[in-house]
Amino acid sequence: MKNTQNSLGAYLKKHWKTVVFLVLVLIGIGIADQFVNSFMRRLLNLSAIYTIVALSMNLVNGFTGQFSLGQAGFMAIGAYTVAIFTVPVGLRSTIFYLAPMAPLLANIQLPFVVALILGGFLSAGVAFLIGSPCLRLRGDYLAIATLGFSEIIRIIFTNTQTITNGALGIKSIPTISSLWWTFGIALIVIIACFLLINSSYGRAFKSVREDEIAAEAMGVSLFKTKMTSFLISAFFTGIGGGLYAALLGTVDPKQFYFTLTYNFLLIIVLGGMGSISGTIIASFVVTLGQEALRFLDEPMAFGLDLPIFRPGLRMVVFSFLLMVVVLFYRKGLMGTNELTWNFIANKYRSIKSRFTKKAASAQGGDSK
Repeated sequence: MKNTQNSLGAYLKKHWKTVVFLVLVLIGIGIADQFVNSFMRRLLNLSAIYTIVALSMNLVNGFTGQFSLGQAGFMAIGAYTVAIFTVPVGLRSTIFYLAPMAPLLANIQLPFVVALILGGFLSAGVAFLIGSPCLRLRGDYLAIATLGFSEIIRIIFTNTQTITNGALGIKSIPTISSLWWTFGIALIVIIACFLLINSSYGRAFKSVREDEIAAEAMGVSLFKTKMTSFLISAFFTGIGGGLYAALLGTVDPKQFYFTLTYNFLLIIVLGGMGSISGTIIASFVVTLGQEALRFLDEPMAFGLDLPIFRPGLRMVVFSFLLMVVVLFYRKGLMGTNELTWNFIANKYRSIKSRFTKKAASAQGGDSK
């Protein structure tokens, strides 16, 4: 008991800055939950969900070095699991009016947390079936295979009328509005990813990413390592999909087109392939940035006959800004670095030294 207390005390003493930061984050979430309006709360919830899914994608693409594009399909599994098992039993007859819900599921209703975890496990189960043949592929071939399976999942949901209500989707899902659900689960996922990456499993992921031949020569099982990363990623993506369904209150197959995966690919490339903190920053930048530029889609003529702003201009400007960022930060905002206290201190010293050198050169020029 004393050893446990001593080790805990030593850990808190060593990482007290991180503990203080987490406490401030929790306080900030509580304040924001009370004072922000419903529109901003929805955007923050969506940013947190995108953080969860993007982190799970970065686990495979960034840390393990496998080009997977199946996130939309795994999100759909998690979302439909929450939808099927949390909709009140009394409302199901009004939702499944074309064909009655399958008798095996019609009277089963689960608590939200149980359905959320079940969605994660079902996503991981499907990932195991997909990963067994697909993870023997590499590069573009793996991307095409996982993308194809993602579309197969969506098409299956479109055609299973008695389970998913087909193309009509499922509505009347009990919604979540509090920031504690999304941000709390996002915080758990962030901590889990951080601990995983800094464990022996994380080192195995990175070794496979850097050189598969060398990793195998050192005794790392390539298939087992890739499968572990793929299953954990699918589990977290299913959790994110369940939160997504609970946030919107409705799901249908059109929400999970393969183009949804490109949003998360954009986030991890912008933040940095192999950076947890970069993914978090990029998730909020992309989600909030797209909404901040929405005024560009509204027609504004400025007194002229020719309207300057037209629908679609928002994405053009946003894409241009992303191109500028990628040109200056070719490895993403964070690259493979993490936003640690040492990283912040080193950045501060480098910026300070630059300004000191400029001031010294300016004074030298004036004296001449």
